[in-house]
Amino acid sequence: MRKLLAAATAGLTVLTVAAPQPAAARGRPDTYVVSHDPGVLPEGIAVAPDGTMYVTSVATGAVYRGHVRQRTLRPFLPGGADGRRSAAGVHLDRRGRLFVAGWDTGTLFVHAPDGTLLARRTAPGAALNDLVVTADAVHVTDSATGTIWRAGLHGEEVGELVPWLTPAGFPAAPGFLNGIVATADGRIALVADQGTGVPGTERLWRVDLRTGTVGEVAVAGGQLGADGLLLTGDRLHGVVNFPDGHGGWSFAVNLAILDADRRTARVVRQSRPAGLAQSPTTIARDGGRLLWVNSQLNAPAPRPPFTVTEVPGLR
Repeated sequence: MRKLLAAATAGLTVLTVAAPQPAAARGRPDTYVVSHDPGVLPEGIAVAPDGTMYVTSVATGAVYRGHVRQRTLRPFLPGGADGRRSAAGVHLDRRGRLFVAGWDTGTLFVHAPDGTLLARRTAPGAALNDLVVTADAVHVTDSATGTIWRAGLHGEEVGELVPWLTPAGFPAAPGFLNGIVATADGRIALVADQGTGVPGTERLWRVDLRTGTVGEVAVAGGQLGADGLLLTGDRLHGVVNFPDGHGGWSFAVNLAILDADRRTARVVRQSRPAGLAQSPTTIARDGGRLLWVNSQLNAPAPRPPFTVTEVPGLR
């Protein structure tokens, strides 16, 4: 779920580069149609190792499914089913289970690969935005209260959601928690905070998932107060927004390089920008390319088709 930042970051000191089409992506569409229905407003995306793609609708709670080699997605989980009236972040675990953050429903939904509801866990008063799944837990960002919720994973069992890290545990109270990722060993999480809308309040937090200790990542060369995050080794991608210098807003993906301990980040590249009519939110990787969701959440008049496209000029 997107929050527009008021930070004056139009003059980002990063390099915008044009990336060639990766060989692995040849023969695949560069645009995917999520839905031709009005008012869908897609938000989250996950791509499985076999190329299956899942996209959520924050407006209806529907989850759409397709494949990276096919241009059109189909409804997989209908909006409103199981009380899922809204859906934001979506991720898969190693068992192929689908974890869906239910935004202002305050609910985490867990589905089997065939769509069967396996678990529904509630976080009262929360706006569950994004999530990350590790070997022993799922952690979910709450944009309404600045809390990170946690549910333990024990085999096939999904524990109850508990307020694992509250605003008091941060060096400064979060403004709008959003994207979250974890290192491959599941020991460190990076959490994007889009701030309060006041310039300079966006943050990137480093959270020790063993102790709950939080520190701020020192970010140079640009901002990482992102919506969607994607972490691959020491490379962190984040979907950011910033004033376009003409009274509007631009959206882009920033690429940052992290130090070994994940305490510093240096933004080194930025994709070509998109505008309000597109309003991209989250990202996923498909082989050698990046895909982002064109939510149209901030568009003056959202209209179908609602799509997923390749991130331009970056991989």
